[in-house]
Amino acid sequence: MILESLLQYAHILAILTLVVFLTSEAALCRPEWMNATIVERLAKVDRIYGIAALAVLVTGGIRIYFGVKGSSWYWGNWLLHLKIGLFVVVALLSVPPTLRFSRWRKELRASGALPPADEVNRVRKLVMVQAHIVPLIPLAAAFLARGFGGPG
Repeated sequence: MILESLLQYAHILAILTLVVFLTSEAALCRPEWMNATIVERLAKVDRIYGIAALAVLVTGGIRIYFGVKGSSWYWGNWLLHLKIGLFVVVALLSVPPTLRFSRWRKELRASGALPPADEVNRVRKLVMVQAHIVPLIPLAAAFLARGFGGPG
């Protein structure tokens, strides 16, 4: 029971970290706020967001294979597949902003140029889509944890 509690804690901590840094990206990625400091900060925040996403994936996998319910219980439940599918969608949506943040920082360091407002708005939309999908994952998790979606 202690192991299960610690695994759950690690997974929740990773999820909360992911949410904090995704929210930070959404708050910072605004054309009216864009300056050199924000460009640098977005790249750092996005790096931590990526590390948190990896931690969510790893701790979730550890819970599947070392948790009390066992991997066959999880893999037999369509809600786990929904969670993973939503996670993959969010991960794919996060690639363009990550590449843009990196490019913006590189351009800033090379020439002092800030990104154009229309590009910032496009990137912000992708960040906001992620921010609206992420809360659905714990919703599926709550039902999954209570036995919904399994056989029978």
